[in-house]
Amino acid sequence: MQADNQTRWDDEIHDLCRRKQMNQAVELAVRGYGPEVRRLMFAILQDDARVQDAFGLFCEGLVKGLPRFRWESSLWTWIQRMARNACYKQVNAAAVRYPHLRLSEAPEQPAGRRSLTDPWQRTLVKERFRALRRKLEPQQQRLLELRLDQRLPWTEVVRLMATAEEPLTQEAQARRAAALRQQFQRAKSHLRSLAVQEGLLAYQDTM
Repeated sequence: MQADNQTRWDDEIHDLCRRKQMNQAVELAVRGYGPEVRRLMFAILQDDARVQDAFGLFCEGLVKGLPRFRWESSLWTWIQRMARNACYKQVNAAAVRYPHLRLSEAPEQPAGRRSLTDPWQRTLVKERFRALRRKLEPQQQRLLELRLDQRLPWTEVVRLMATAEEPLTQEAQARRAAALRQQFQRAKSHLRSLAVQEGLLAYQDTM
């Protein structure tokens, strides 16, 4: 990578970070340094599929690590270190391929060579959805965790969210389950509204 290009990318990304525009900073970092990162990874792994997986790990690290980067070294030096670490993780766990990605989250596209930007785009979207969920009320967050993440039945959700003083008779459980279902729908609606405001969902997708 030419020094003048590196300086330009670093300056632009640093400016975005100072302005707390982390999504744009990550996107610019991937666009600017992504090709060099992939070349570095291929030199280590010598396999396109393993490079793709390592690149996904690198992008996850970039999303989480860039806000904490202290700019005491050049960004490119830090990115190279993260890229190598992602390769070493891939070597030690070559069979792992996005275990956190559910089938319902898989891209609806024919099988074949994946886009070079798919991993970081998926990672960035999921990180932004997690951030939106943290804006919900604690009880709404808990409901989404139990029903969406853990996929627990409502009987178990009622049990886990019951207070110590709350009776758990069959009738009380039925009433509590009905109330929690309504709260769950409100939480999902609130989350969809936040996602539309952030540009993660189009308005027509919520209809």
